[in-house]
Amino acid sequence: MSGQTVIITGGYGALGRVVSEAFAAAGDRVVRVDFASAPPDTIVGGIDLSGVDLLDQQAVDNAISQVVDRFGGIDVLVNIAGGFIWETLEQGSVAAWERMFSMNVKSLATITKSALPYLKQSSAGRIVNIGAGAALQAAAGMGAYAASKSGVHRLTEALAAELADSNVTVNAVLPSIIDTPANRADMPGADTSQWVKPQAIADVILFLASPAARSISGALIPVTRGQAH
Repeated sequence: MSGQTVIITGGYGALGRVVSEAFAAAGDRVVRVDFASAPPDTIVGGIDLSGVDLLDQQAVDNAISQVVDRFGGIDVLVNIAGGFIWETLEQGSVAAWERMFSMNVKSLATITKSALPYLKQSSAGRIVNIGAGAALQAAAGMGAYAASKSGVHRLTEALAAELADSNVTVNAVLPSIIDTPANRADMPGADTSQWVKPQAIADVILFLASPAARSISGALIPVTRGQAH
């Protein structure tokens, strides 16, 4: 699996850093793409593209061009960038729905569309998206978020069907609550024993990006168990 060029959006976040490190440890060239102005650390053997607005198609196209100019192609795209909001319809705003769609669906569509020609040139192109277990049945206050993540699920399925005759597979992982510092801060006192570790999600993503997963496409894979190892 070594030697692939892997793009990871939201690469500076808690999950993005762990996934990036996992690919780098496997010998891959990792490109972390993030809206933040500077990376929190460095990635061995890879590059960071900071300040990239995934809602700006021209900015995304420029980022993809930089990757191709540097590494000659793209083999794997992992779409982690996104956002979350808890807000009831009665007490919230319709703008929240637009915001969630932009952050979770449009941001994924722009970079996937831009990277697609290069992924199709790869002998084994892979797209892995981050969906959400919470989108399978939305709880109170989760409407806008769940609807947008359901959009990620449908885009995953539709793109897999579009690419059925190519070398590219498209899948999504659907985590339950991820054990991150931000989630612990937002939910103090919660039982975190069954929260999913970022490394566990990274393991599934690496599998989906591997030759062993060559026959899996269009899958929505729940990742819900809290075991640390």
